[in-house]
Amino acid sequence: MKKKDKFTFRCQSCGGQAPKWMGKCLDCGAWDTLVEERIISGGSNKTKSSFFPEPVLIDSIEVEESDRLQTGIKEFDRALGGGIVEGSLILIGGDPGIGKSTLMLQVLSKLSRSGKKCLYVSGEESVRQISMRGKRLDSHGESLFVVSETDLDSILTIVEQSKYDALVIDSIQTIFHPDVSSTPGSVTQIREAAMQFMKLAKSTGIPIFLVGHVTKVGAIAGPKIMEHMVDTVLYFEGDKSHVFRILRAVKNRFGSTNEIGVFEMNEKGLTQVPNPSAVFLAERSVVAPGSVVTSCMEGTRPILVEIQGLVSSSSLGGSPRRTVLGLDNHRVALIVAVMEKRLGMNISSLDIFMNVTGGVKIVEPSADLAIAAALASSFLDKPVDKQTTLIGEIGLTGEIRAVGHIQARIKEAAKMGFTKCLVPSSSIKQLSKIQGMTIESIRFLKSAMEVLF
Repeated sequence: MKKKDKFTFRCQSCGGQAPKWMGKCLDCGAWDTLVEERIISGGSNKTKSSFFPEPVLIDSIEVEESDRLQTGIKEFDRALGGGIVEGSLILIGGDPGIGKSTLMLQVLSKLSRSGKKCLYVSGEESVRQISMRGKRLDSHGESLFVVSETDLDSILTIVEQSKYDALVIDSIQTIFHPDVSSTPGSVTQIREAAMQFMKLAKSTGIPIFLVGHVTKVGAIAGPKIMEHMVDTVLYFEGDKSHVFRILRAVKNRFGSTNEIGVFEMNEKGLTQVPNPSAVFLAERSVVAPGSVVTSCMEGTRPILVEIQGLVSSSSLGGSPRRTVLGLDNHRVALIVAVMEKRLGMNISSLDIFMNVTGGVKIVEPSADLAIAAALASSFLDKPVDKQTTLIGEIGLTGEIRAVGHIQARIKEAAKMGFTKCLVPSSSIKQLSKIQGMTIESIRFLKSAMEVLF
């Protein structure tokens, strides 16, 4: 140990520092998260470099759409905004076993088959285990290389020795910097490794994918600054009890953050779902009280989903149950209150169960009218016409408010065989005639219930 070396205690939750060990982090309040780290403070003998990049005019830089690298997996390219941008650093997170490694191996396999030289670096599996998984998934290629390594310097040396067109690091939490004394997966190690990979991507133009673990609350493990450094953050979502997986962009410097890619998990890995609406509605019952279909927007893509509601007498006395899957709990509570106040339906004292089939999560308010219709249908025990879809946001006074992309939503419903759609009155002027679709405008929630029941 050198005399100039200093030590600090760093919080593994937020990255805050403390001069001595304490049971509780003063920055984030987490307990037992401070870990001792060594700081090398010795002066550097290196002289300042005389080489520096010369500023250029932004208008003189030529950029073409062909600069994006197409993977051949359209759903993956859609989530990225049209393909992989050269020199981009992409972070992919998701629950254990959701399919992150499977997706990355399939992406590199597609790229290698198109003539690209790719490297898959795994810190969690041996090359033999990767090969076994690749053969099971039929993911291989003449220019797809694999290596099992966790040392950052070794990985950088491997990349420098040979020119690669794409690089995957699985996972960033297993990589360690030899000059950092903390253990792999710590805040400092993840930050330093991400910084080095960012420099590598920007200096060489190699697109780099970082696979990241998530914490028990669903956030990517490590410092938040890692998400700020990368160009794109993708979350791989899905319920393990369902076969569908959704790749969602929550940050993208080169495209929209609203786009998603839909996949289906099977014995051959992940397969694309080009028409999610047909898949999500495939098992819908013909006549069932409490079942309503609505059209939600995921980026530029409208998707039809089935919302199911069940209202039943409570067996818990004064504490009725509220179980909501795929929807915002607070949004459902708001709609229940509006229904009780504006429609006179006494359902707040009953057990309420809501579900979006297929494991889809809806966060936009355009599903409000469908939620209210599903609850009313179950409460009255009267089914909604199977060829009717509902779109609209509900206000606190019971009015139906307009939503965006109404034309695209209705076109998707017409394509799936629906013949009637209830829309807000304020949106009727924006609509053009759609063949085979009867559009009925409504102004208040009470009017919608009169039309449906």
